[in-house]
Amino acid sequence: MSRVIIFANGLLPDLEAARRLLRPKDTLLAADGGTRHALALGLVPSLVIGDLDSLSQAECRLLEQAGTSFHKHPRDKDETDLELALNHVLDNGFRYILVIGGLGGRLDQVLGNLSLLADPRLSAVDIRLDDGLEEAFFVLKQARIKGSAGEIVSLIPWGGQVTGVTTTGLRWPLHEESLLPGKTRGISNELLIESATISLQSGLLLVVHRRQSQLVNRQS
Repeated sequence: MSRVIIFANGLLPDLEAARRLLRPKDTLLAADGGTRHALALGLVPSLVIGDLDSLSQAECRLLEQAGTSFHKHPRDKDETDLELALNHVLDNGFRYILVIGGLGGRLDQVLGNLSLLADPRLSAVDIRLDDGLEEAFFVLKQARIKGSAGEIVSLIPWGGQVTGVTTTGLRWPLHEESLLPGKTRGISNELLIESATISLQSGLLLVVHRRQSQLVNRQS
């Protein structure tokens, strides 16, 4: 399975947790400022994409010497650096994408990153935002969540009603039920076992899986 890692410029609260997400054969890319996360992990991305306003000339020279290529875009542009990186990845046929560093920090950027995942071009792509402690992804038909018992899983309807939601392996199961926008019924469910499943009939469902050990009570 060929997978690409895109390092984005959000927060990365636990480097070792992020390191555990990586596989030896991953292709490594960085969206401009996300390069700092790759470097902090001792990694060199094969390609950096963006306006490059987050990198110093010295850093660019070091990366060039290590074999990194650059796709530089104007600072005045209509896309974020992550969107540019996703466009490149899609054009090159990757169907398994992990964005590391796309969560945390500026709320507008996080919401923008999530909205990118809802792009119809990604409907046949397995793409997730993950920082090692928390992952977020969309479900169109079905998905599996892997983790440990007690970890938090929230199901959030995105852009409208989600119908026919069925889950297994969660403390509060759903059986062909609907989740409505403006309601919080799906927040703070919990894994009962190491692997849970989610399926649905229509709509777009945002799944947020929190791996942190500090567990919270289910929202009332």
